[in-house]
Amino acid sequence: MAESDFEILDDSFRTSVKTSARIEKLWDQGRWTEGPAYFPASKSLIWSDIPNDRIMRWDETTGHVGVFRGGLGAYSNGNTVDRQGRLVSCEHGGRRIIRIEHDGSVTVLADRYNGKRLNSPNDVVVKSDGSIWFTDPAYGIDSNYEGFKAEAEVGGDFVFRLDPQTGNCRIVADDFRRPNGLAFSIDEKKLYIADTGGSHYPSDERHIRVFDVNDDGRLSGGEVFATCTSGFFDGFRLDDTGRIWTSTTEGVHCLNREGKVVGKMYVPERVSNVCFGGQKRNRLFITATTSVYAVLLPVDGAKLF
Repeated sequence: MAESDFEILDDSFRTSVKTSARIEKLWDQGRWTEGPAYFPASKSLIWSDIPNDRIMRWDETTGHVGVFRGGLGAYSNGNTVDRQGRLVSCEHGGRRIIRIEHDGSVTVLADRYNGKRLNSPNDVVVKSDGSIWFTDPAYGIDSNYEGFKAEAEVGGDFVFRLDPQTGNCRIVADDFRRPNGLAFSIDEKKLYIADTGGSHYPSDERHIRVFDVNDDGRLSGGEVFATCTSGFFDGFRLDDTGRIWTSTTEGVHCLNREGKVVGKMYVPERVSNVCFGGQKRNRLFITATTSVYAVLLPVDGAKLF
């Protein structure tokens, strides 16, 4: 990669990247890579290779890549690490949210709403109070490519909140076409949620909306924060200044707090998701179609622990 792989659209982005830095390809044996999550304790990155029904693991100390979980009919998509260092994962195949405990056992956190099976949980975040928030579009049941073709049961594509004490699932947003990536602001007072409805509907949703998070765990607001100029926003994460680094068709876009694109990082494949990791949280990991990339930045990811 070269300096031309970075585009500075606003002076505020100049100190956010090193245009001399190399975007490294870590692995390229996937079919559709998604859901990167970094584990500081083990210095490792995991991600989903959805059509191949496996979660891969990269060891930062050795560069070795191997299968972390696979062949289970899970067709995992989004992943995150909770405050206890456990993996929380969205499964298309199982139509559920699971958690991998420290001893390797699996806890099913949610698979139904009002007795009806979820669609195919897509992306997930954990709030500091332990509540788990996830999107549930029907991508995993639309065909057999990323899950198992099936009929929808819950009556829509919703955003859910899972209560950490009661285990109850509650719809917090019901007016999305295809809710996708999501992330909290640094102070957790706002929740950003991508809508990729334009992939299936002529109404052409291709934006991120922003909601106010109320003390009772409900959402209000929901205005459009930014509209994608290259394909769709999918997964995204925040840096420690509150800017959003988001996937697009042409690479990674950096949005300031007003939703303006201040810079771009070009990647040779369609990007699905990103996460920050590394010893200083200043390495951006990028899942992009068949491959996983990484680039070292002069900014840090938002602290999650």
